[in-house]
Amino acid sequence: MRLILIGPPGAGKGTQAMRLADSHKIPHLSTGDMLRAAIADGSDVGKRAQVIMNAGKLVSDDMVNKIVSDRIDRDDCANGFILDGYPRTLAQADSVDEIFADKKIDLDAVVELRVDDDALVDRITGRFLCASCGEGYHDRYKLPVADGICDNCGSSDFKRRPDDVEDTVRVRLFTYYKQTSPLIGYYYARRKLLRVDGMGSINDVSQGIEKVLEHV
Repeated sequence: MRLILIGPPGAGKGTQAMRLADSHKIPHLSTGDMLRAAIADGSDVGKRAQVIMNAGKLVSDDMVNKIVSDRIDRDDCANGFILDGYPRTLAQADSVDEIFADKKIDLDAVVELRVDDDALVDRITGRFLCASCGEGYHDRYKLPVADGICDNCGSSDFKRRPDDVEDTVRVRLFTYYKQTSPLIGYYYARRKLLRVDGMGSINDVSQGIEKVLEHV
């Protein structure tokens, strides 16, 4: 199964992608992880990406396309994969179409997580991570069982993203609606779009995704 997850920042794409990856035994591919892996592997495109990132510049679409294309050629993607955070624009969606066509593979579905804007702001501004293992928490919805101790690794070191403040989140939402939301119509027109209510609990959203994927 080859899936794309789309939705605004804070909609829970990463969490749901990891759950899908586990339940369907296919890799979860995020652009950030793929960039870091390409750099760590020392590949040609990884070396070029590192130079660009070290200079404080954004990696071009062409370079990300190459990284995505190389990654889905690996053996663990033979039975499918989940793209999380890519494509973000119509131009990137066209590039994904070209990559898939070149490899003679089909996109099975695009899952859109739909969440209310104010709920998204609440989710994002309250979240924090274990600095050691990356386990995610929230001030109201998911605190560690033992106060100040990570449930996963036992670390007492936590961190918050500096841009997880309301004003910045609102700007990120505006960017999403301007650049990424056109993909909803794009994939709807191609009959690939599956909509899921992202307002419930993590388990409820997971069940909603699995339900819409039953007939894919």
